Parts: sequence; C-alpha cells; structure tokens
Amino acid sequence: MYFDIAMPLTLFFVTLASMLLSEKTESKLKSVFEKREFALRDSILLATLIVVMVSLIVWVPQMGLMILYLFSYSMLLFVFTYLFSNKRWYLAIVPSAVFVLLYIFFKDTPIWFDYLFNFLFNVYGVIFAILITLYIGSLFTWKTTIIFTCLLTVMDTILVLVTGTTVDVAKKTIGLRLPVAIVIPIVPLIVTEGGVGITLLGLGDFLFAGLLAIQTFKKYGKKFALLSIMAMTVSFFIFEAFLPTYQSGAFPGTVMIICGWLPLALWKRLKH
Repeated sequence: MYFDIAMPLTLFFVTLASMLLSEKTESKLKSVFEKREFALRDSILLATLIVVMVSLIVWVPQMGLMILYLFSYSMLLFVFTYLFSNKRWYLAIVPSAVFVLLYIFFKDTPIWFDYLFNFLFNVYGVIFAILITLYIGSLFTWKTTIIFTCLLTVMDTILVLVTGTTVDVAKKTIGLRLPVAIVIPIVPLIVTEGGVGITLLGLGDFLFAGLLAIQTFKKYGKKFALLSIMAMTVSFFIFEAFLPTYQSGAFPGTVMIICGWLPLALWKRLKH
C-alpha cells in the first residue's frame, strides 16, 4: 500500500483559496448576474447539462474541442480581469491573449512539453479551478448546493464506474494538452520502470469541493468551513491510499470528497 500527500494538500489549498477569495469577489460577481441565484430547477438543469456535455465531448472532433476549451478559458480570464481592473478591457484582454498564444505556439514543441507543459498545465489548472468555482459559486444557495452536489455525485459515479465516459474525456482533453486537470507526482515519490508515479484530479472535482466549502462558509462561518475542508482532504487522502488495493483504474472524486464533508454537515445540522 502507498499513500500520497501531494494531491490531498493541493485539494486543501485550492479549496481554501476558493473559499477565502469568494468573500472578496462575490459582491462584484453578483452585480454582474444582477444578484440572481439558482432555483432548484436551475441546479437540476445544470447537473443534467454537465452530464450531457461530458457525454457529447467524446464525439467532438479534436479541433472543435480545442477551440471550445480555449474560448471558454479565455472568456473566463477576460471576465475576471475585466471586473477587477475597473472594467479596463485593454488590460482584461492580456491574460486571455497570453494563454492562447502560449498554447498555440508552444503546445507541440519540446519547450512546451518538457518544461512549460509540466509547470503551466498545473498553474493554469489551479487558476481555472478557482475562477470557475468563484464564478459558479456566486449563483448557488445552501439548498441548491445540496441538490446539485447530490445529483452530481450520482451522475459522476455512473460516468466513471459504469460508462467510463469521464475517463475517455479526460484522456482526450489531456492528450490535447489542455489544462482540464491537475497532474502532479505522488509524494513520497514512487519510481517504476515507466517513470515517476503521478496522480490526477479533474478541475470539476476542485469545483465540487470549492462549492461545498463556500456554501458551508456562508451557512456556518469560517471556522466550520475550514473544518469541512480538512474533512474533505482527509477523506480524499484515505480513499487515495486504499483504492489501489481494491480498485483498479479511475474512481469518482466527488465520492471521495463528499464522504468527508457529508458526515460533518449532517452532525452540524442535527446539532442546530
């Protein structure tokens, strides 16, 4: 049996950053959405759309998929930079342009693959994980979060363990060198004939953990939210340590995360 501390710590710090930044960014983001919030039907619709999109991506040609992701990421960078640069569009366009140009001109070169890819892939992955969480998190309430995360956990389990669709999508997008996940070496290092052992966690799982942390923060305060992040991290660590013994291949990250958050949330609910 092996264990890994690198990915659980990454999950902890990225989720913590999303939670702390939400306090500073939510008011501006809500002004963009005119203080609208998801109703129950909206959260159900969003979970359904995510499943549909993941299922369809398998059939999208590589060029179309690359354009779709580049456009989505560029718009996300543009929106956040525009809002927090006092709506200066000429500043907002810079991060998007840098990201697209780096990808287009260096993705197929040894420079990107050997040096930039390993670094920028994860840096941009962290950035996008936090930005997506802040963007989506501002639209949810406690009630819609519960519905959304429960639906997403069930659907993620089916897409990973039953159909394998999520695994196929991950292979396809990472093959295009798109930052759709965070990929880091296992620590303590595991060296085999194939190289250093690595671990991977999709940006959707970081969004999942961040959304739970943000809503817990808004519902019960910073101290309990921090405790919930620690619980999610410990749960993820335990799953990641024991799964290789009993489960080969991918396992739904949402299950690994919610198993840490749910008992704590239920205890808090019953206590109140």
